[in-house]
Amino acid sequence: MLTGELVTLRPIEPADYPALAVFTNDLEVALLVGGLPPVPVPLASVSAIYERRRENPDEVNFAITSNEGDGLLIGQCGLFRHDPIGRTCELGIAIGDRDHWGRGYGRETVSMLSDYAFRVRNIRKVCLSVNATNERALRAYVAAGFVEEGRRLRHVWSDGEYIDMVLMARFQ
Repeated sequence: MLTGELVTLRPIEPADYPALAVFTNDLEVALLVGGLPPVPVPLASVSAIYERRRENPDEVNFAITSNEGDGLLIGQCGLFRHDPIGRTCELGIAIGDRDHWGRGYGRETVSMLSDYAFRVRNIRKVCLSVNATNERALRAYVAAGFVEEGRRLRHVWSDGEYIDMVLMARFQ
């Protein structure tokens, strides 16, 4: 477990799957995260996805819980696509609980997860990609030490338009 001021990052457990399914099926969350156009995903499929991730040695996944009150699950994050030669990986995060948007939870999570990658996993560069329209995430990434490396112009179809995909990285 990794514990910060606002959040704790802990293993994802099967009891988390129903909440993660709610986040996965939230259209606004899905549009912010990007990727393929959102479709409804049943609980059984979400459970299967996380079970596969638990068994994949190339992925490190965490549940994000709030340090306020009873440790409410507010999202998930992880490291994936590890390159052992280049000592790089990609970072992904989704704060699915809208009540915790814009309050520093994402920034702290990204900082903690990057520090974990550098200190524990011997990674020298953590990369990510983000929709250019996700201004809240862009601010959180910059605050956590990420810099823009480039853009894929009009790369993602999202909410009725093609938008840029911003490529960012943080170095050890």
